[in-house]
Amino acid sequence: MVNSAQGAEPIVGHASVIDGDTIEIAGERIQFSGVDAPEGWQVCSDEKGSDFRCGKDAASALDAFLAASRPTRCDLVKRDRYGRFVGTCFRADGKDVNRWLVETGNAIDREEHSKGVYADAQATARSAGAGIWRSQFGRSCPAPAGRVNRKSTCEGSKRNQ
Repeated sequence: MVNSAQGAEPIVGHASVIDGDTIEIAGERIQFSGVDAPEGWQVCSDEKGSDFRCGKDAASALDAFLAASRPTRCDLVKRDRYGRFVGTCFRADGKDVNRWLVETGNAIDREEHSKGVYADAQATARSAGAGIWRSQFGRSCPAPAGRVNRKSTCEGSKRNQ
C-alpha cells in the first residue's frame, strides 16, 4: 500500500548507500524521486563494447558524493509499494543529490515521475558522455523480473543496437 509522506518531517542523518538510487537513514530506506540508477549487479557496455559495472559505479560515486558533506536531508513525497520513502535529498551544503546523480550520468531522469525537472541535467550528462552515457545505453543489461540480488552478469541478455 502506498502511503502519502507529504507534510512529514524530513529525514536527516548519516546516509548509507543501498544502491545508486536508494539510501538508508536512521533505518528508513529512501528511493530518490524522479531518477533511476542501474542496479548494483547491472553491467553496461562502453563505446568500445567492453563491459563495465555501471550499477556498482553509480553506487560508489553516490557514496563518495554524500561523504563529502554530511548529514543528508531528504524531503519526503510518498511511500512506494515496497514501503520505502520516496523523496528529494540534499547534502549538508545544500546540493541536490537527485539532480547530481542525473547530471553526472549516474542515473537517468524518470520523466514520468519528475515531470522533466532533471531533463536539462540529463542533456548535459548525455552530451558529455558522462557515467552511463559513455555506454551504448540501449545495450545496458536490462533488469528482468526476478533478477534482483543475483549474480552480476547479463550472460548474453544484452540487447542489440
